[in-house]
Amino acid sequence: MEAFEILLPLAVILLLSKLMGLGAHKCGMPAVLGMLLAGILIGLLHYIPWAPLENAFFGADITYVLSVMSKIGVVLIMFSAGLGTDLKKLKQTGIAAIVITALGVVVPMGLGTLVAFLFMPDSGVISNLFYGAILTATSVSVTVAVLKELGKLDSKVGTSIVAAAVIDDVIGIVILSVLTGFSGGSEGGGWDWFNPGAGLVVIKIVVFFIAAIAVGVCLRKLFDLMERKAPHNRRVPIISLAACFLYAYLAEKIFGVADITGAYLAGLLLGGTLSETPYVENKVDEMGYLIFSPIFFAFIGMSNIKYFAEIDLKFLGFGVAFVAAGLLGKLIGCGLGAKLCKFSLRESFRVGIGMMVRAEVVLICTEKGVATGLVDAKIYPFVIAIILLSSILTPILMKWSYKTEKKHENKPSEEQI
Repeated sequence: MEAFEILLPLAVILLLSKLMGLGAHKCGMPAVLGMLLAGILIGLLHYIPWAPLENAFFGADITYVLSVMSKIGVVLIMFSAGLGTDLKKLKQTGIAAIVITALGVVVPMGLGTLVAFLFMPDSGVISNLFYGAILTATSVSVTVAVLKELGKLDSKVGTSIVAAAVIDDVIGIVILSVLTGFSGGSEGGGWDWFNPGAGLVVIKIVVFFIAAIAVGVCLRKLFDLMERKAPHNRRVPIISLAACFLYAYLAEKIFGVADITGAYLAGLLLGGTLSETPYVENKVDEMGYLIFSPIFFAFIGMSNIKYFAEIDLKFLGFGVAFVAAGLLGKLIGCGLGAKLCKFSLRESFRVGIGMMVRAEVVLICTEKGVATGLVDAKIYPFVIAIILLSSILTPILMKWSYKTEKKHENKPSEEQI
């Protein structure tokens, strides 16, 4: 492959991803969905029997380059998510956010694991648990947009959803790391010197988090010094990116922990209280969403379009049950958690609906499961269905909930009549 040949697929991916992303946004859905659909449309070109088209988009060298850029994209997404995690939000809702998150993780994971066990009993415990772990992810970007539009983001429900989403991300990443470690094989072929038993896997993960936090504290002090001497200097985001990539590499290569865990933790440690965090996050987002993130989402669509045609009746039944478990698991789990914390029934329903949305994180978890061999790649169409359905249902149900409340409030009482 000549180096210039990668430019055509890049141009098509970026242009179509942007157009489809704008279209999705206009329809009230996340741009991520548009990028996925762009990849699916490009993937359909694979079925046009024309050799130049096949070589231009699906040649082995082209696919490899796109997969590398896709990896950078997913690492940047998780790094940005870590930078944007506001731990102070946890203090505003206290125990409520913890209870909502706990049940919002346990219930969908339990339902997903149960569905996997019923339909695929021979897959193994770790594999079935990973199917359940995929459903623990939450992406509240759509919910936040709706609550902003309604003027309810700072309400009890809005604050609880945002805070619970913060804890949800952390717990989800930890679960992902543990299951990846127990699988005995990481995507990057990490060293096996801590792999003899389950206890050592846990030790390895604990050592990683301790070492990462210790180094992170030192990095924060270095960044504080740099900020005082030269605020808004480009060296800060550059060194931040270097830390992100180093954390991701060492996590996978040395400790057998998912590379996205390292990237997320790097963002978490460098974010929060640093005055330069918004500046760094802005630079990372600019770079990621200009090129690497669209490639990641489009590449998933491109490389997995074939699985839509390969779904048999048995897997179709599993997929439908899996989608139902994903949607109902969050609604029931988070809603029940809110109710236990003395939210009203209407408020509990809103919390459950708000936490139901999935986007990039569920795709990242699925991609990691497929890469490690724990998850069948035929699950992709159903994961996309979860993203699509939750992104459509959440705005509709959330707005309906507040609309019916207003009608109830405006209805005259018996005394007024």
